[in-house]
Amino acid sequence: MKINHRQILLTATLALLSLLSYSQKKAAYVSGKVIDENENPLTNVSVVILGKQSGISTNDSGYFRIKVQADKAFALVFSYTGRQTEQKNFLLNENEEETITIRLERGDNILQEVIVTDRKDRTEAGLIKPNPKTIINLPSVTTGVESLIKVFVGSNNELTSQYSVRGGSYDENLIYVNDFEVFRPYLVRSGQQEGLSFINPELVRNISFYNGGFQAKYGDKMSSVLDIQYKKPKKFGGSAYVGILEQGVHLEGITAKNKLSYLIGVRNRSNRNLLSRQETQGNYVPSSADLQVLIDYNISAKWQAELFGNISQTKFSLNPEFSQLSTSVFSPFFTQSLGIDIYFDGQEKDEYRTNMIGLAFTNQVHRKLKMKWMISRFENDERENVDIAGAYLFGERDFDKSQPTYGQIINPLGAGVFQNFNRNKLNIENWNISHKGSYDMGKHALQWGLGFDKTAIADKLNEWEAQDSAGYNIPFNTNQLQLSKVIKSSADLDINKFSGFFQDNIRFGDTLNSYTLSAGIRFNYNSLNQELLISPRIGASWKPNWKRDIIFRAALGAYHQPPFYRELRRYDGTVNKDLKSQKSWQGVAGFDYNFEGWGRAMRFTTEAYYKTMTGVVPYDIDNVRVRYFGENIAKAYAAGIEFRLFGELVKDAESWISLGLMKTKEDIKGDTYKEYTLDDFNQPIDSVTKEKGWVRRPTDRMITFGMFFQDYLATNKNIKMYLNLLYGSNLPYNIPNNVKYRNGLEIPPYIRIDIGFSALLLDSDRSKRRSHSPFMGFDNIWASLEVFNLIDRPNTISYLLIKDFSNTTYTMPNRLTPRLLNLKIVARW
Repeated sequence: MKINHRQILLTATLALLSLLSYSQKKAAYVSGKVIDENENPLTNVSVVILGKQSGISTNDSGYFRIKVQADKAFALVFSYTGRQTEQKNFLLNENEEETITIRLERGDNILQEVIVTDRKDRTEAGLIKPNPKTIINLPSVTTGVESLIKVFVGSNNELTSQYSVRGGSYDENLIYVNDFEVFRPYLVRSGQQEGLSFINPELVRNISFYNGGFQAKYGDKMSSVLDIQYKKPKKFGGSAYVGILEQGVHLEGITAKNKLSYLIGVRNRSNRNLLSRQETQGNYVPSSADLQVLIDYNISAKWQAELFGNISQTKFSLNPEFSQLSTSVFSPFFTQSLGIDIYFDGQEKDEYRTNMIGLAFTNQVHRKLKMKWMISRFENDERENVDIAGAYLFGERDFDKSQPTYGQIINPLGAGVFQNFNRNKLNIENWNISHKGSYDMGKHALQWGLGFDKTAIADKLNEWEAQDSAGYNIPFNTNQLQLSKVIKSSADLDINKFSGFFQDNIRFGDTLNSYTLSAGIRFNYNSLNQELLISPRIGASWKPNWKRDIIFRAALGAYHQPPFYRELRRYDGTVNKDLKSQKSWQGVAGFDYNFEGWGRAMRFTTEAYYKTMTGVVPYDIDNVRVRYFGENIAKAYAAGIEFRLFGELVKDAESWISLGLMKTKEDIKGDTYKEYTLDDFNQPIDSVTKEKGWVRRPTDRMITFGMFFQDYLATNKNIKMYLNLLYGSNLPYNIPNNVKYRNGLEIPPYIRIDIGFSALLLDSDRSKRRSHSPFMGFDNIWASLEVFNLIDRPNTISYLLIKDFSNTTYTMPNRLTPRLLNLKIVARW
């Protein structure tokens, strides 16, 4: 058949033209006039399509004409200084033009508060300063600052406020509130036992999060610093929110002569609805409540006093009844659906109490010299009481819905009973006396500090487990009945710690070509192991005189971590009082780039880091419980790179995207095991000793992705959507006390999407309210609907190890929370 090239060319040309014409946006127009209350035209009124950055202005006659997209709903926003903003919604056909008249009334609103932000987040390595106002809008199971942090560092458990930063453990993160260091409960085993985070998000004014490379003024941890500053009220106000999971109220105000200001927050939380759909069915009674008070008093023009107090209590009670776990085995040889049914009897009752009080005096000696003295007491009192027995049947589960045995174990592989018993008590009391100062010398800004901590730890562990498989006690002994695990230990520790730092922050260059340099050193002495640590740290930034707004930054330093309660405990419960510090040298380098994208201001940051660690104390993670080896027997490293994009993908709606790539491994000294050669009768006839070598650390996650995205309706800015997306690639899971099978299992990737929708029920315009309205004193009221785990993904947090009749070990995944709806109403006044 002869091919007609002209016909092919003509057909392709017509198709391309039709495609181009179809892809062009169909246009319509809106025109009209903007007038005041006296029918006079208003000049230079801003006319903007809702959600767009730019628009047009009215001419001297108050006239305007704007081109818009046809066949799509949109809104025009008319604004003028000193007058109320008006919004008009449209839906126009192609080439249609609508003519309107807009009247702008005079507004009685005062000028909005202008917030001047510090740009040190661009010059300091590792520093992220998220907007605290987004916390209440972030759809997350655990409402708090930590949920916001997880967007940047990743997560593998939505039930906990703890997080891992750049390959570090949960115990490598520092938290400060108004310069007071705060601590978390230590006996918590799973996220469902946790209550409220210490930080009350409604009281937060400023968030500074360092995920590495932080300065010498911050303490002795290896991974991160979360520095929280609470509000300083300027007038009376408050807020209240009511949700299915959590409720809270806060009040703030100041006296007539501005001598005293107060900030009070009360919260209550219950995860009962969240836990009711867990795989382990039973009667869950979790409750958590706290009270926080911050009082500032201006003694004189140069002296200020601050009192900060917190009382918190979390209780968790569980009467388990039944658990049904399932998994599937896929191999080239066979496919099998496995399950385990467990019937429980007994109860778990846990209680965690936290009390904290701090007093600070600040003296502004003169314009350049500022000094601060602080004293605080922090106490954690924790109780664990568990006495639970269970009987289980393990085997192949029938998933054929057409069979009467659907959901049942049809081919038993194992059966047995077990009993877990815990009576654990922990009391940690920490007293701190410290001094901080700063002196501004122009291009030099000196900072220093000294501190003394006295910590008393009273600990008593009483744990045992009994296991019986197929009628045989484990471990099997014909002469006596033995328990599979027994831990009985007590410890009373009295630790004194001295610490201090000195650093110089130097600025030089001009506005076109500027440099910053921060050089400092800190020391730490611990009386428990009588170890003195010296940690030099240096950071620098350079803003070159380029057309593009870019800043290069780097940091290098020593980050040594003295042991605390968890690191001292070995697996058998004994305490290693001679345990030394874990030592780390870290380097960070990256850049910060401000640019315009999609017609809006955007910010892109990149940081690469490398951490080398010696004297490492290896650990395993089971849910949120960290179990340490209690010995400095490993070396490790962590290396990675992070990318972040900040900006308004939609006008007036800030969003963030974060991507991290990382590798962290450790080499444990003496991690050898025997590899046996078996004969035809499955008996060992020879063996070879092998060394495990470098293995993945429990927090080794190659890819971490987080996104927080905000949007609103094109025709109504008061109906908003918030999306929180987290992804983390697989994690290693270690078989406890087994060298050969360290890294023997993998936890699948963590994928979670939470979404929220909010609508403004009452705006801040009080002129439209009746004088006798009960809502006259409110600024605004919002209602929110949140969907947690939108895709209903059964994320895995840990594994249950089960042996069958032939002594083969199987793994059954323990899952996290399924999809859940949450309603919330937030009111502010």
